[in-house]
This record gives sequence, C-alpha cells and structure tokens, in this order.
Amino acid sequence: MTTTTAPVELTAHDLNPAGDFYCPHPKADMKLWNSHPRVYIDVGHDGQGKCPYCGTVYQLKAGEVFQGGH
Repeated sequence: MTTTTAPVELTAHDLNPAGDFYCPHPKADMKLWNSHPRVYIDVGHDGQGKCPYCGTVYQLKAGEVFQGGH
C-alpha cells in the first residue's frame, strides 16, 4: 500500500524529542490514513526512515539538523 513515491520531507520541528515521528503523517497526504496503524519511525539519527507498513520514505529537508535525543 505505498502511497507516495518521492520521499516526504520533514523539518526538525516535525520530530519528537527522541527524533521520531509517526506514519501515517499528515505531510504524506494519505487518503486511507485510517486503515494504517500508527508506526513510529526514527528519522532524527540517520536523516531518513521508511515505514515498514506502507513503504513511504521520510527524510529531513536539506539543511535541517535534529538536535535532540540521546
């Protein structure tokens, strides 16, 4: 059920203090969000992450730096 082919760009402010966010995310513009379980994905540490459920790729926008987490 991949809904997006291009990576969805996130800002550092989209991430929680641990560097995670959840999929489906409003920025992914998913029409069937209610049929997708909430999956937390770590983007803060590598700058990119892929949802194991739907395959949507999320990445930090160019120049964004995540400062939180351990």
